[in-house]
Amino acid sequence: MPMKRTNVYADPEDLAIIKEAAKRRGISEAEIIRQGIHLAAMANRVWDEPLFSRTFPGPGRTFRNDEVRDTVADAVRRETDPGTAA
Repeated sequence: MPMKRTNVYADPEDLAIIKEAAKRRGISEAEIIRQGIHLAAMANRVWDEPLFSRTFPGPGRTFRNDEVRDTVADAVRRETDPGTAA
C-alpha cells in the first residue's frame, strides 16, 4: 500500500525514546512512528460489524459469580483429570 507523508509535532522526550528504541531494534525511527500510528488507528476504529455476531442458547439470565467460578473450576478439573465425570 502506498504511504502518504504527513507532519506531526511530538514531545522531544518521546522522540528521544523513539530514537533510542530504533537504534536498539535496528529499525528506522519512521517505522516505530508508523507502528504507533497504526496502533492508534486500530484503537479508535469503528467497526462495521459487531465483534460477536452469533448468539448462543442460555438460561435467559445473567450467571451469578459463584456459578461462573464453579463452572470454570469444573472445566479445569476435567482438563487436568480426564477421568473426572462432569
